[in-house]
Amino acid sequence: MSVWIPLDENLAASARPLLLVDRDGVVIEDRDYLGDPSGVVLLPGAAEALALARAGGWLVVGVSNQSGIGRRRFGEADFAAVMSRLDALLARAGARFDGFYYCPHVPADRCACRKPLTGLIDQAGLSGRLGGRKVWMVGDKADDIALGRSLGARCVLVRTGHGAREEASVRERWAGDPDVSIRADLAAAVDLALADPPEGGGS
Repeated sequence: MSVWIPLDENLAASARPLLLVDRDGVVIEDRDYLGDPSGVVLLPGAAEALALARAGGWLVVGVSNQSGIGRRRFGEADFAAVMSRLDALLARAGARFDGFYYCPHVPADRCACRKPLTGLIDQAGLSGRLGGRKVWMVGDKADDIALGRSLGARCVLVRTGHGAREEASVRERWAGDPDVSIRADLAAAVDLALADPPEGGGS
């Protein structure tokens, strides 16, 4: 497991609400093994949504599977260049991640950090610190939802990225779960999280 932006220990230990966010297909366009910073394109409203969440007192932590590194489609330096470009684009909208953690492994490595396993959450120092705080997970794949539900988080599948293709399977797998919702994009997901309905968040 690897870290791009470490989450401050005091923030990890705080009671501030937590927004866990996948990167590709949620914040930026999914380009399949993106290793070129020129390919970083923010999805409409994504940066503004992250800025809105942080302005509302939420911690924004990115959690991302980056098997392109393990598959040697791109290297760690390429990943860093992509993230630097993303950080710059987010900053223009007054947004940023409070922490960002990624798994560089391929599934065959059987690591502990590839979503839906919780190794990235462990590395962020958040394990055992989620009780009593609001926790939401936003992603475009079933693995994101599975991670969030294993943490007891409310989850939103967005229809951007792979989300439209995964919607049917997510609806079937979590049928009747009021803590799994489906929304158009990150902006709509953040609006839902900020409202934090006490019951019946599903759709």
